[in-house]
Amino acid sequence: MSTGTDALRGVRIDADLVRALLAEQHPRWADLPLRPVANGGNDHRMFRLGDDLAVRLPSAPGYVPQVAKEQTWLPRLAPHLPLPVPEVRAVGEPSERFPAPWSVYGWFPGTPLARAEVDDPVRLATDLAAFLVALRGCDPTGAPGPGLHSAFRGGPLEHWDDEVGDILHRVHGRDRDVAAGLWRDALDAPFTGEPTWLHGDVAVNNLLVRHGRLAAVLDFGCSAVGDTACDTTPVWTWLSGRARDAFRSGLGVDDATWARGRGWAVWKALILVTNEPPEQRRLARHVLDELLAGV
Repeated sequence: MSTGTDALRGVRIDADLVRALLAEQHPRWADLPLRPVANGGNDHRMFRLGDDLAVRLPSAPGYVPQVAKEQTWLPRLAPHLPLPVPEVRAVGEPSERFPAPWSVYGWFPGTPLARAEVDDPVRLATDLAAFLVALRGCDPTGAPGPGLHSAFRGGPLEHWDDEVGDILHRVHGRDRDVAAGLWRDALDAPFTGEPTWLHGDVAVNNLLVRHGRLAAVLDFGCSAVGDTACDTTPVWTWLSGRARDAFRSGLGVDDATWARGRGWAVWKALILVTNEPPEQRRLARHVLDELLAGV
């Protein structure tokens, strides 16, 4: 059996598959109601299982390494963090039906920030910064450094230099000049500190809100131990005004880290600016406008 490799490409991930996997490996849950989670992510497919559980499966071979990483490290990180993170309730083994590992997690009540009402954006930004600072303080001994499992989050931006050169043509005029300049500035501000834990994807769909407050931080698939500059990107992707200022202040990183963070933001914006669906292009335009405003 070829586990976690190209054998996964032809597998249809749907409720019938998940129910069959549960019947094989975790039969105590096989009869619970099961339904797909809308907007459950690109890297993994998620299904809500009963009222209190969720099943999460990697959607392509490149995401398989994230599974074991989350299963191993989330239980170790959770006690040291000020907000809940996904709780691994059971491990799914590769099988003939699904040639990759998968997980059963606890289900968090709440709404992703992308669709939630927030009582106090400044408090949310402060709470998020405090979470990321606490994550940086977790013991990195034995933890994975940047690599394929983290989509190279936490690694040097030089990894993406050729790609940025290839896609700079997607923007023009001042957009292109500023993007190229910010990218050069990011490359000229190399990471020289001690590697620490980073989340890697601080996006609005990975932050859960309940009763108007930040209630949990989800999806550690891109986490690693390395340079935390990629965790600064909320400043340009979705924070604004006083909330942005609170996040910047609470994160407490140096100017070189902000320069590298702008590099991560430029890279992502250039990728999305010609993408479908339209909301990805709108996000890219927003990021570029925010970066231009800061020049």
